[in-house]
Amino acid sequence: MTAIAEELAGWALDVRPDQVPERVRQAAARHLLDALGNAVAGAGAKAAEAAVRTAQAMGPGDALVIGRSGRVSRPAAALANGVLIHALDFDDTHAGGLVHASAPVVPVVLAEGGAVSGEEALTALAIGLETICRLGAAAPHGFHAVGLHATAACGVFASALTAARLRGLSVAQAVNALGIAGSRASGLLEFLNTGSSTKQLHPGFAASDGLVAAALAAAGATGPSTVFEGEYGLYRALARRDADRPAILDGLGDRWEATRITVKPYPACQLMHAQLDAAHEVRAGLGSADEIRGLGEVVVEAHPDAASIVCAPGKETPRSAYDAKFSLPWSVAAMLLDGEVTVATYDRIDRPEVAALAARVRTEVVDFGGVAADQPGRVRVRTAGGRTVAAEVPRSGGGPDDPGLDRLVTAKALGNLGPGGEKIIDSVLGLADAPSTAALIRALENHEL
Repeated sequence: MTAIAEELAGWALDVRPDQVPERVRQAAARHLLDALGNAVAGAGAKAAEAAVRTAQAMGPGDALVIGRSGRVSRPAAALANGVLIHALDFDDTHAGGLVHASAPVVPVVLAEGGAVSGEEALTALAIGLETICRLGAAAPHGFHAVGLHATAACGVFASALTAARLRGLSVAQAVNALGIAGSRASGLLEFLNTGSSTKQLHPGFAASDGLVAAALAAAGATGPSTVFEGEYGLYRALARRDADRPAILDGLGDRWEATRITVKPYPACQLMHAQLDAAHEVRAGLGSADEIRGLGEVVVEAHPDAASIVCAPGKETPRSAYDAKFSLPWSVAAMLLDGEVTVATYDRIDRPEVAALAARVRTEVVDFGGVAADQPGRVRVRTAGGRTVAAEVPRSGGGPDDPGLDRLVTAKALGNLGPGGEKIIDSVLGLADAPSTAALIRALENHEL
């Protein structure tokens, strides 16, 4: 039987731009725009600043770091841009794979796509998005269950295959790139226990390592073609299960998971977005500010796979701003008090009123069926006067079936990009008809942070 890597590489290198449906190109442009806005908004995060300084110290080259003058090497740029996109945890999520799809792939397109048309850049991006989504969805919660970040574990393969496409590698070379990338698949979740910034770095590592894997393959290095299904391949070694061949390969080119990626309305872990939507509705049913501050109890339901990540004991008292983004009690309390959760929400995690309400948030673990990132949101509160207010949403906003998705993407991009962001938006929306990515690169380079 042909190895999974051979099938995947053969498809990725052979698909023509005119074989990519219009809805897929539109999705690729949507997620490119969302990623770029997130990168600009995340530029002030400490992890992002560290990644940019590190990339600049790695020496000059021909690749752009978003919002910075000067050029660095392509692996360095991929590292910095991957961290920038993910720094605020505001970037997109594929529910089935529980992966941040764009952060490991967009940096490769920016670094390697200078010599291709806009249409080809979007095609390569769509291929990378499809790859990370399918690899993650082939092991639902499998990587997280053993303490690994699926975005990092699967993203390096998507990065490598995207780079292989843009570099014009042969199928044999692309298979080697995937095999080499497998030795860089990792991403420990230990940050959950300390509030540290390693998760913010993971997409940068995946983007840079995948790009280097493709370069090594082009230069003659080899990797195992059985990197996915082998005895010591990705799934058996890192997810403790056999590779699900049909989940990875069935319907390639016909069924596009790249169109099933959720855009985040909130800069926080996707595993509590539905609850935040429900809490927003609850707040609308409450009365005065005094009634909100005096809530007796807040009950929030959570999927079993989400519980250990966003509502484990101690989560009500986050240790850092990034830790608060993985605290369901704290974030729900902030939503109930403020009526919104924005980038600024996490600037101050020492607010006593949020801490007091977070301490009264109780989580009920409920198996809804399906994956955690596609769970419904259910919240109910009891006021000091004995009144009960409850709300339920079927799933979080920003998903592929959300009728307001395009409005969300545009409004979010405008807010994240700030003054002058219209030039970047126009460049992205016109990329499919552009002769090259040059106009987009210029707009990013000239954009003032």
